[in-house]
Amino acid sequence: MKNTIKQVFHSGKFLVGFIIFVLILAICFIYPVFVTYDPLEMIGAGNFYKPGTYVSQEEAALNEGYTLNMDASESRLATALGVEELEKMQEYLIKYAGIAEKDIDVTDTEAIVELWQQNYNPDMKAKGLTSAKRKAYRRLDASIENAMKSSGVIIAEEDAESGELKEAKTIKGTGYVNTKDIVNKRTFILGTDNFGRDVLTELVAATKVSLRIGLIAGLIATAVGLILGLVAGYVGGVVDNIIMFLTNLFTVIPSFIILILISYSVGTNARGVMMVAFIIGLTSWPWTTRSVRSQVISLRNRDHVNLSKLSGHSMFRIIFTDILPYIASYVVMAMILQISSGILSEAQLSMIGLGPATTKVATLGLMMNWAMQYAAHLNGSWWAYFPVVIVIALISFSLNLMNTGLDQVFNPQLRD
Repeated sequence: MKNTIKQVFHSGKFLVGFIIFVLILAICFIYPVFVTYDPLEMIGAGNFYKPGTYVSQEEAALNEGYTLNMDASESRLATALGVEELEKMQEYLIKYAGIAEKDIDVTDTEAIVELWQQNYNPDMKAKGLTSAKRKAYRRLDASIENAMKSSGVIIAEEDAESGELKEAKTIKGTGYVNTKDIVNKRTFILGTDNFGRDVLTELVAATKVSLRIGLIAGLIATAVGLILGLVAGYVGGVVDNIIMFLTNLFTVIPSFIILILISYSVGTNARGVMMVAFIIGLTSWPWTTRSVRSQVISLRNRDHVNLSKLSGHSMFRIIFTDILPYIASYVVMAMILQISSGILSEAQLSMIGLGPATTKVATLGLMMNWAMQYAAHLNGSWWAYFPVVIVIALISFSLNLMNTGLDQVFNPQLRD
């Protein structure tokens, strides 16, 4: 046994897959120790906040700041002028101001703004300059003026005696606040989802739940497939025919179709995490049964098995002591693949709305479903779905890599 374990961990593929899988498990158990709030807590009041650190605007405005020789108007200008606005400015300068195209660099915001200020005339009347275009150019000019204002933002407070507002503070473009001085701040490494929930915290919790679903489904599928395969392979005859008839029946009909039908028939109220795992397990056993059966058929007439039969040992003792140990490695590999298949099946079910019907926990599939329903892939909110895809891919990759490594160790035909 010790030598077998040593051989397994000498396999490069198994080791890489094992390390990736252990790291994922470690994050699932260590992260909640430091981040203790509810992973489904709705922190944001809107959909899909970008990744970053969010500070209290009120606290930042009232905090004693610092004056730096950096005017924030430049960054405001870059924010206000996107590609569309720069193209409009270029169009005006070429068509109506007579500036040569080679003299305009749309990648240099400051230069094109300077040209605009020198040549823009709101009262210009030119051929082809319609009223709608003139209004659009005026709006563009106003946005540029607002972005370049350096007079500052005035903060007013109510006078206790008169009840009138009076100037309390002016925040200029050169005024800055050190984020370390801000107490009320929160960092969202992966932003928030469509419900305003921290995606990273939700992702860690969802990974843990999906792994549990995969483990339960894998154990059920492997157990059912192992028992049926052992009995069919060893007993043979009518029993084998009946078991293989059922196995072939489930094999002919795609398992995912059966999975959809059962999940739908169970109903939304009963479709919890454990129920989904149980359903996936009960629909994933056929290929394990066929594989185990073929292994048992090749073993049932071996000398040590015949010797046990002559010694009068019971069928169960022969199966569990003389046959099962010889296919134990194969059963472990089958279970690893079943776990991976269970996680992917849950994700597929959830994507079509037949996954766990719960608001208390999240799964990787449910996160994908929520992102899809709120069109995260269309509005550019990559953080709502891309990390989920990466985690599913890493789990499947690590488990399949472990399975390949075990196959190389236990399959003589694949050994170097």
